[in-house]
Amino acid sequence: MRITLNQLRNLEQPVIELLEIISLEGQHYMARLHGPDGLMLLSDDKGQTRLFRSAWQLQDTLSDLDVRETQIVHPSAYHEMVGMEPTEFEPMRIQVQRQRS
Repeated sequence: MRITLNQLRNLEQPVIELLEIISLEGQHYMARLHGPDGLMLLSDDKGQTRLFRSAWQLQDTLSDLDVRETQIVHPSAYHEMVGMEPTEFEPMRIQVQRQRS
């Protein structure tokens, strides 16, 4: 499901259980939000994935929301090497913020 920043802010008491900041080749970042309504992808008003220049910019944009945990996710490029059999690699996850229960 896609959601815009305005739609997210208009929700009554929006809670983001997990904010995944997905690194796209280290140059752009996108937000994947896990909450009570399931998985949401932060998009612009045209329905395109909203991209950020840095993880800091993304976190600053969502700083007024209740984010319980934030992880930066770096997908592995090793599964795309030419001539190698496809394999599953877990992405590298870096926890940058978590609220205490």
